[in-house]
Amino acid sequence: MSGSNSATRILAILDLFSEDRLAWTPEEMMDALGYSRPTVYRYIKSLRDAGLLSSLPTGGFTLGPRVVEMDFLMRKSDTLLQLGQSHLEALVDAFPCYALLTRWYGSKLLCVASECTVADPLSSYPRGRPMPLSHGAISRAIMAHLPRRQQTAMVERLLPEMRRIGLGQSVEDVLGILRGVRRSGVAVAHGEVTPGVVGVAAPVLSEGRNPVASISVTIAGHEVTPERMVAMHEQVRDRAAALSSALDQYGFAVEEDEGADLEDHDHPEEGTDNEENRRIHPHLADALL
Repeated sequence: MSGSNSATRILAILDLFSEDRLAWTPEEMMDALGYSRPTVYRYIKSLRDAGLLSSLPTGGFTLGPRVVEMDFLMRKSDTLLQLGQSHLEALVDAFPCYALLTRWYGSKLLCVASECTVADPLSSYPRGRPMPLSHGAISRAIMAHLPRRQQTAMVERLLPEMRRIGLGQSVEDVLGILRGVRRSGVAVAHGEVTPGVVGVAAPVLSEGRNPVASISVTIAGHEVTPERMVAMHEQVRDRAAALSSALDQYGFAVEEDEGADLEDHDHPEEGTDNEENRRIHPHLADALL
């Protein structure tokens, strides 16, 4: 077996762990991955020796202390965090909100930094917890800037849940919403991720087109006025654009997804209405256009 295949197989063990499944026994790993007993125990030993797995009294295994150490090092070295922090602080100074910096990697959305100026923040997604792709302003801010082929494939896969929250009945309906987000530069969601919370998000782009992250604010619905909504749109969009420019100056780049259609990255702009704003907040549409 080649070294690259061995690395992929051993990383698959770490991929088993999730918020819904925090511990695994060797037998469960064998059943889930189809590995032989000697292979599983060999990989477990390597991961334990590296501090990436810890044994439990029950005979199972969970993630080990090396993960915490690596998170500390990431906080110290991640360019996105270092450049994004000041923008989060500016947003919480301007609004009574929870400001988040969310990283897009692979096919996941992950909060990597946040700031807050309210006593009881309503966010359901602290640092490290994956966010849903099917709903929420952050997801749409990212999806609106994906290459067309990748974007369409994601919408097709997530369409049942998107229908449930009212984003549209067909793939084309949802793509129309995403075109509106792309034109306006921001996405808005009302109570889709956390009940009673309004979210406003804008993409952080590498090289002017590749989404690598999102800056967003979440705010209690009763705190939102038409004037404050317009101000949040402007500041979130401007902060995301400033962070995008700063990342490009530092040479921050994202690898293109192998399945992405690079020639279709620039989406045609169809129509003139901002579907996102009209759909989600009709009585604010005129102010937001």
